[in-house]
Amino acid sequence: MNHILPERKDARPEYKWHIEDYYLKDSQWEEVFADLQEKLPEMAQFSGHLEDSAQTLLECLTKNSEFSLTLDHLYTYANMRLHEESANAFYQGMSSRAEMLLIQYSATVSFLSPEIIAIPEEKLASFRKELSSEFKIYDHYFHSLLRQKEHTLSPAEEALLAKSSELGGAPQTIFTMLNDADIHFPMVTDAEGKEIELTKGRYVTFLESPNRRVREEAFKGLYSVYLDKKNTLAATYSASVKSDVFFAKARNYHSSMEMALADDNIPLSVYDTLIETVHENLPLLHRYIDIRKKELGVDELHMYDLYVPLVSENDVKIPYEEAKKTVTKALHVLGEDYIKALKLGMNSGWIDVYENKGKRGGAYSWGSYGVHPFVLLNHNDTINSMFTLAHEMGHALHSHFTWEKQPYLYSGHKIFVAEVASTCNEALLMEHLLQATEDKKMRKYLINYFLEQFRGTLFRQTMFAEFEKITHQMVEQGEPLTWEGLNTIYRELNRNYFGDNITLDDEIDIEWARIPHFYNAFYVYQYATGYSAAIALSRKILSEGKPAIDAYLDFLSKGDREYSIDLLKGAGVDLSTAEPIQKALSLFKELLDEFESL
Repeated sequence: MNHILPERKDARPEYKWHIEDYYLKDSQWEEVFADLQEKLPEMAQFSGHLEDSAQTLLECLTKNSEFSLTLDHLYTYANMRLHEESANAFYQGMSSRAEMLLIQYSATVSFLSPEIIAIPEEKLASFRKELSSEFKIYDHYFHSLLRQKEHTLSPAEEALLAKSSELGGAPQTIFTMLNDADIHFPMVTDAEGKEIELTKGRYVTFLESPNRRVREEAFKGLYSVYLDKKNTLAATYSASVKSDVFFAKARNYHSSMEMALADDNIPLSVYDTLIETVHENLPLLHRYIDIRKKELGVDELHMYDLYVPLVSENDVKIPYEEAKKTVTKALHVLGEDYIKALKLGMNSGWIDVYENKGKRGGAYSWGSYGVHPFVLLNHNDTINSMFTLAHEMGHALHSHFTWEKQPYLYSGHKIFVAEVASTCNEALLMEHLLQATEDKKMRKYLINYFLEQFRGTLFRQTMFAEFEKITHQMVEQGEPLTWEGLNTIYRELNRNYFGDNITLDDEIDIEWARIPHFYNAFYVYQYATGYSAAIALSRKILSEGKPAIDAYLDFLSKGDREYSIDLLKGAGVDLSTAEPIQKALSLFKELLDEFESL
């Protein structure tokens, strides 16, 4: 096996994405860039005139869409080129120029939403009537904009809030600097006796080590550093929560949670139902903890024993071509149209498969309307890589079906539904592998992999969501957030979620201090709801067949044309009820039963 990574120019063409589907040459990109830069000021002439006539408003919206799409193409191409080889100075320059143009564009069109909201309702209604066929497409767009009207302030107040938003984001900036630049972790002695510097990236690898001393050392080493900064971190997090509360009050919301969920029109009951349903099912997580304790054969299970795999990965090598075949077989249940699109994506230059020198790590699906989706992988022939292929193709085909059916205006996806298609693909692949696997050890490995996804996504993210709810309510009621108070809340949550059969090491109390998502409040619950929805949909598809598949494909093709909660209802999953979460947790129970029997 060749351990030296190839240069980008030496990567095999059939495993590279066909980025020329954007621009055949860089010189073409330059022409389009120069043209947009020159035309962009044309948008400014509409500022202050949207009320003038129906025609002016329509022209402004049309031009905005046209410029925005061109910018999408420029920005995506430049950044994907940079991701191919990050040390390439030419593409570094191209990427930063695209970034500058995006900032310039955002500033130029910032008048748009506030001005539409400010048009008197009767006047806007008469505009929409006058050009009814042209404005029809904007129905959902207007509805989405106007429902924020009562939370939109006078122009002077809006300008003041816009200026203070940089201050509002300061706690996140401070935390990021502290967490990514100023904090340094101690050395850890690995299983071979080598001293290795602990980093956030290596932390999980250490926690997965079969050697328990290594796990404990990494765990205690990491948290000792956060404990050392506990007062600073508590003050930073407290300032972030206060900022959320300030902006919610300024915009006339009842709570910061209401403001966060209003963006996508999500009812508050969705958040509470998630927490309540998970609470009712915590005995299942406690049971998983007991199984983990037994499997590891330890007298006491500690917090640093939660990530070590219970079954080592059978040295199964799955080359990329085989992974493609298996994923295609697994997704056959979604019907001919889906498979046709899947094969098109896998065989016509959508995917950049292997690692090369300087290529961006990880995996993603990206692209822009009017071209086709692209997928970046760093495939390394493992089971995990095969799941990544299924996951990213789920994202890609969500975009593909949306772009086929929707106008550019509705071509995106909100976070609330963004992970559904990708996770549904993973769940269907898992079902297929479990059906096809006779080997006992392999079954056990797969079930453990699935159980860990539940623990990490459904249980853990719900616990995070509950922490955020408690801390924001405290500030809203005028209670202070101190490090002792935050530690106590977090310890209680761990006790509740993991049960009595685990030793709660003191260090875990400070875990709240290292979670970056807490600075983007009321965001993480969507991982848990999205996961539940995906599991519920995969079960529906497998048990009900064609009607469920048709509803699912309809969901994939709707993009952002309806509110997320309604899109999922259309697919047969109602997240304002406990049912989808309960369904997902029933599958977790089935998996526990089988794992124990094995």
